[in-house]
Amino acid sequence: MQKLVFTDILKENTYPGRGIMIGRTEDGKKAVTAYFIMGRSENSRNRVFVEDGEGIRTQAFDPAKLEDPSLIIYAPVRVLGNKTIVTNGDQTDTIYEGMDKQQTFEQSLRVRQYEPDGPNYTPRISGIMHIEGGEFNYAMSILKSNNGNPDGNNRYTFAYENPIPGEGRFIHTYARNENPLPSFEGEPKWIGVGNDDIDAFTANVWEALNEDNKVSLFVRYIDIETGEYESRIINKNK
Repeated sequence: MQKLVFTDILKENTYPGRGIMIGRTEDGKKAVTAYFIMGRSENSRNRVFVEDGEGIRTQAFDPAKLEDPSLIIYAPVRVLGNKTIVTNGDQTDTIYEGMDKQQTFEQSLRVRQYEPDGPNYTPRISGIMHIEGGEFNYAMSILKSNNGNPDGNNRYTFAYENPIPGEGRFIHTYARNENPLPSFEGEPKWIGVGNDDIDAFTANVWEALNEDNKVSLFVRYIDIETGEYESRIINKNK
């Protein structure tokens, strides 16, 4: 597998949909995650990220224009102790509740499948970051239809122990901007992570996303030694 440049991937795909990136800065000190949403319809574009406790949630920018909230209003980020959960749907709550009952990340997702939005059948992508005692590991999951056939639900989990400084992984919902939208293929993409501070990293990612389709971006840097974090949110709707 070839290590890729995160922003190049974003520039080359006008509609990756929703995406989760997790990695470690080159100096090894910070765990990094980014989550973005994009939209082609008015309903999907009518959203913003807002802070919600230690996490975030989506909210309608113009409540009067909100049509179907079922797949667009949710909490993408929640924190459970030393675990940070990042997903593209309400499975954030499923993971939180399952792990709170001592289930694993993978076990928690066993009750979920791809989104019921045929003909796209959008994959559910999820990530979890675990930081404790100066150690960091993470996992990613994708639940998707069987090559566009909703009769099958394919489950993939990828775990990364002791992530190498300067490296990360990136997973997103759609392979290409087509109709219907084809699901992400393969394992999460291997990407480089530099030593940019959170503001520079956030600005670079936002700039790389397609101007017409990008909606919101969330970035969090977590100090692996202390667990302290800082976050940034950018919303196209203001």
